[in-house]
Amino acid sequence: MMLTQKVNQTYPRLLADIGGTNARFALETAERQFEAVSVLACIDYSSLPDAIKSYLASIAVRQVQVRHDARLAHAAIAIANPIDGDSVRMTNHHWSFSISAVREQLDFSSLLVINDFTALAMALPYLDTSQLQKVGGGIDVPGSAIGLIGAGTGLGVSGIIPAGSSWVPLSSEGGHASFAPVSREEMRILELMWQQYEHVSAERLLSGRGLELICAAISGKTLDAAEITHRAVDGSCADCLRTVEHFCAILGSMAGNVALTLGATGGMYIGGGIVPRLGPLFAASAFRQRFEAKGRLSSFLAQIPTYLITEEYPAFLGVSAMLADHLGKQEKN
Repeated sequence: MMLTQKVNQTYPRLLADIGGTNARFALETAERQFEAVSVLACIDYSSLPDAIKSYLASIAVRQVQVRHDARLAHAAIAIANPIDGDSVRMTNHHWSFSISAVREQLDFSSLLVINDFTALAMALPYLDTSQLQKVGGGIDVPGSAIGLIGAGTGLGVSGIIPAGSSWVPLSSEGGHASFAPVSREEMRILELMWQQYEHVSAERLLSGRGLELICAAISGKTLDAAEITHRAVDGSCADCLRTVEHFCAILGSMAGNVALTLGATGGMYIGGGIVPRLGPLFAASAFRQRFEAKGRLSSFLAQIPTYLITEEYPAFLGVSAMLADHLGKQEKN
């Protein structure tokens, strides 16, 4: 009885999913129960603590805290950046901070900071069929490695490996692996990219900025990513549609590379902010064909299912699981 009371006192907990464009926040009031969800534009705040303070000052957050009558003591942040030590400097935004300094400034007893795609990978076991859209065939093998890829402001790559009754997430910067063209037109895109960049990574093309670069390369048009997506979806621009088709095909090749590397017979999942906005265009694209197009290994990949994550805030599930594990280890110590 005493143990249950001690665990309950750790709620509510602050959870955050920080990308290069948006910062998503929630209060976890019980296991995998999220309230006061809010999305803030990163560009509107000079620092991470400023964004957190703004969120905590909101009416929705205050109402939750009054209802639970508890100090907000524990927090976990998933952020689009490698995490190595106490200092964090975002690659796709100007925020930089010390984890320990932020913890002290905001008076948290504990602050866990993890890579955003590591957190998203840890969410995968908690997703059900209502939060996913299957693309193509294949059947997952239970208890096998699971792969993850997702395009947004950047390109995230991760996965989880089974370890007994639990999972071990992989910290990866696989999005920065070199782009590998598979057609003459993709070779031409690569040659144009080489005129601007010494190293052309997969992220260079599989991101919001990547949509813009692909569009410029194939049509000479200068459009922003949101406009390209909108015009492709409503069918008003043939060049935008071709851009999205290239994007989906290249994503399929990259997803196949990740699946081969991890031996992801547990399934390959697609996250990030771009693909869910494409609607039926993604399912009708060459994504799955290119995912399987690996020569002698095509039959191997044909057996691996691919799923689009349709849940709006999936990373919170992974952040929650990793914070619970972190607090459990603290309690044992």
